[in-house]
Amino acid sequence: MSHSTASEAAPGEPAPRWTLRAAAPQDREFLLRVYASTREEEMTAWGWSAAQKQAFAQMQFQARELSYKAEYPDAEKKIVMVAGAPAGVLQVRRGEREMNLVDIAFLPEYQGRGLGGQLVRQLMEEAARAGVPLRLSVLRTNPAARLYERLGFATTEEGAMYRKMERRPG
Repeated sequence: MSHSTASEAAPGEPAPRWTLRAAAPQDREFLLRVYASTREEEMTAWGWSAAQKQAFAQMQFQARELSYKAEYPDAEKKIVMVAGAPAGVLQVRRGEREMNLVDIAFLPEYQGRGLGGQLVRQLMEEAARAGVPLRLSVLRTNPAARLYERLGFATTEEGAMYRKMERRPG
């Protein structure tokens, strides 16, 4: 499942340069911070205290990590670095018959700068060269779904909470 925050740069604003590095156990707090930031609006709407938000985010983060490990045990998790600082996460599973964008998310200060669009386009090119579809799952209310549609992804399944999408090669 991709809890994506992929985005495009504002018109006339170049996307920042980025690099990827393998995620390590010491990145757990950073990854939790990224995850919590993707749920902040929702938790604020519930009127929770900071302690309640933190406990909920930790519980949901752990559950999601276990789910990803079970569903995509061979996925690669990378930290997206911008100017030497960790900015986000990219998790991808490369299979013989498909490529899965498991997760892509950025800290709020890196959203809307074109990073997500660049990374997704790179994955699209890689999947096309391999001749396999690129698949993802996105929260129905996530604005990133519009980016995926613009990039040629089609909805293959519409669930109560998530949309499954794919982009076929060619």
